[in-house]
Amino acid sequence: MVTNKLQPGMDPQSAREDGRFFLVRHPIPVHARVVEEAWHIRGRYKLSWWDALIVSAAQVSDCRYLLTEDLQENWKMGNVEVINPFPTPPESL
Repeated sequence: MVTNKLQPGMDPQSAREDGRFFLVRHPIPVHARVVEEAWHIRGRYKLSWWDALIVSAAQVSDCRYLLTEDLQENWKMGNVEVINPFPTPPESL
């Protein structure tokens, strides 16, 4: 993990612990299906490449919700609905 770009920076052990926190959520590898879907999503919804890749990974993983403040809330793309996690309490989902 790159830690020197954070302000204040993190020591390597803390960065590893944070990284392990995300690994328990079973990240998927970026394989051909994810990339192909991302190209389609990018063209259809006019998203940046990185946003399209995130949406594609959520769709391929059969996620129902994508928690982000970077996309339009309540936007539905295929089987994935965008939810802003800050004003939305988890129990409402």
